[in-house]
Amino acid sequence: MSASLAVVTDIAPRSTAAETISQRVMRLQAEARAVAREHLSALENAMTQVAKISEEIADGGEAYPVGARELAKRLADETGVRVQALDAILARNSR
Repeated sequence: MSASLAVVTDIAPRSTAAETISQRVMRLQAEARAVAREHLSALENAMTQVAKISEEIADGGEAYPVGARELAKRLADETGVRVQALDAILARNSR
């Protein structure tokens, strides 16, 4: 005999009350803000990693070409400042 099959959905069930358009807009805006925060967090992490690697190369000595070390030093300085600016923006908007 064969096993019984059932249709299963991966969509979360909605409440029994119909969602109004304004409620839907507010929910979608909240979701968009949450995703934007995740995206900005990923950007901040990537920028922090760039600053760290750039600093390592800048301090790497003769193993790295002079031009590459100078470029890495400028990139480390600029990226560090940009990460601080992004932190300030995120802190201001999280209130």
